[in-house]
Amino acid sequence: MRLVMIGSGYVGLVSGACFADFGHDVVCVDVDDGKIAALNAGKVPIFEPGLDAIVQSNAAAGRLRFTTDLAGVVREADVVFIAVGTPSRRGDGHADLSYVYDAARQIARAAEGFTVIVTKSTVPVGTGDDVEMIIREENPSADIAVVSNPEFLREGAAITDFKRPDRIVIGTEDPRAVGVMQEVYRPLYLNESPLLFCERRTSELIKYAGNAFLAMKITFINEIADLCEKVGADVQKVAKGIGLDKRIGDKFLHAGPGYGGSCFPKDTIALVKTAQDAESPMRLVETTVAINDNRKRAMARRIIAACDGEVRGKTIAILGLTFKPNTDDMRESPALSIIQGLQDRGALIRAFDPEGIDAARSMLDAVEFGTDAYEIARDADALVLVTEWDEFRALDLKRIKRLMRTPLLADLRNVYRSADVERQGFRYVGVGRPEAASVR
Repeated sequence: MRLVMIGSGYVGLVSGACFADFGHDVVCVDVDDGKIAALNAGKVPIFEPGLDAIVQSNAAAGRLRFTTDLAGVVREADVVFIAVGTPSRRGDGHADLSYVYDAARQIARAAEGFTVIVTKSTVPVGTGDDVEMIIREENPSADIAVVSNPEFLREGAAITDFKRPDRIVIGTEDPRAVGVMQEVYRPLYLNESPLLFCERRTSELIKYAGNAFLAMKITFINEIADLCEKVGADVQKVAKGIGLDKRIGDKFLHAGPGYGGSCFPKDTIALVKTAQDAESPMRLVETTVAINDNRKRAMARRIIAACDGEVRGKTIAILGLTFKPNTDDMRESPALSIIQGLQDRGALIRAFDPEGIDAARSMLDAVEFGTDAYEIARDADALVLVTEWDEFRALDLKRIKRLMRTPLLADLRNVYRSADVERQGFRYVGVGRPEAASVR
């Protein structure tokens, strides 16, 4: 089938490349001339394991193309996906739908023949109605069906998530669109990936509800971690104990510095705003947002307490800047709040991240970036593990200790066992463990 992906960011590029890998003819469109030029030159502008190879192989095979000419490719398309950004709107937290609406207007002016228009972006309930209204106002004779098809891609595992999804949600009541979307996803039938067809508004809410639930699960275990520190329990064993209950499951039960990234922060806030507008407030989600924001700032206070209450003039080495491993995404990363909190108290910051340094340079001031963990540890007064990249899981602690001024490891992801670290002569501070109570 002939597919067009409007937006060549994370969702659009991953989805377009994977659809092309299935054998569809895909064109990715973007308004950014530089991004399209880079993609046409074989340079992928985001870090996602395995994406480079898929983009390059399908571009070489002629199944994946990149352009700024939206009208030209929409005219020939069977399906047009809208995969543009929906950031939080400044001032009120609602999702900014201006890019979605602009894409709808351009599609309306270019579409010919029956065209299925699919909203892939994460959008509030009712956005599909707005998109359809915009298109029909711009082009009353347009033969279209507007479909909701939210993405469920985890950064760092997006290729696997796309090709082996646990579900595919499609919101439409148009039988023609049902047939088209079944054909689009037909290559996944062998994997027996369940296709859930539902109403468009239901589909839109599924994405927000799923992200909000996972955000609450993370926040829940973080609050349990705080309680563990007070009463002398171990949050990792608590998490394992409740996670073995199949009704709960073990995913998203890892205590840490709070959630970040491009989805959970903005989607929880957008859901709160939607619920408030509908006069059906979601108190659990509202509280989740507030607790998570406070937790990131609290991590800086935890580090300061571990440094005997004073960090002015001290060098704090930060391991990991991205909001999670295997991505270069710095959006809403806990590291941003932690570093700001430490700098506000006069700390000197050194930092290293395997993929996020370029993005971090534009978001952080007065930070010295290093090339590895050992470089930033030299003469440091504390080493803080913020993002659990694999290469941080087996550090040479003897070497680290020789380099540091003060052997203190604040492990905000509980990667290390306290006894192992303390045997090497370090003071160890984790999260949700009895030994952490003394630094709260």
